[in-house]
Amino acid sequence: MKILLATRNKNKAREFARILSEYRDALGEIELVTLDDVGVTEDVEENGSTFEENAMIKAKAGAATGYVTLADDSGIEVDALGGAPGIYSARFAGGHGNDEANNALLLEKLSGVPREKRTARYVVAVACVLPDGESFTVRGTTEGLILFDYDGEGGFGYDPLFWSLDLQKSFGRATPDEKNAVSHRGRAVRLAAKELAARIRPEMKGNEK
Repeated sequence: MKILLATRNKNKAREFARILSEYRDALGEIELVTLDDVGVTEDVEENGSTFEENAMIKAKAGAATGYVTLADDSGIEVDALGGAPGIYSARFAGGHGNDEANNALLLEKLSGVPREKRTARYVVAVACVLPDGESFTVRGTTEGLILFDYDGEGGFGYDPLFWSLDLQKSFGRATPDEKNAVSHRGRAVRLAAKELAARIRPEMKGNEK
């Protein structure tokens, strides 16, 4: 089964592929392709006001290819900043996807904030659009704290600054399997995979040989 992930982010694609591989029995063999893989060069404007709206905007645009399409929108919500940067996490420091600048700005904004007030959570919405136009969204979250400095070199985004309450270590030090077991994206992609399987299973059974 070919699934389009409406992204150009290779780190994100690797996480999705790793998690979706857990659902081969339900979905069959999965080939996950990205926008670059299918020659989509135009980016859509993410002008929604929620993670769900932005994820669905991307998924609907990708579904024009005819593939089952998944898309996500994610960010980090820091309580001491009133939930910011939220849906603006990827462009917190201005440019899109500049992890180094975003992390530096987050540390600057939290300067002087004590550990107990540095609570935060990663949030993600995953949207799915099927070729027949059916669609759904799911949400995943994971709780943690923002550290005072970088810890580890793994992951991407804000991972080196995010202390996972589940793992009792930073996402920057977690292995991919450790992170995916408890992460916002891991939780949401599993929910999406189960919902997708429930919707396509009759069709799959009809095509079994």
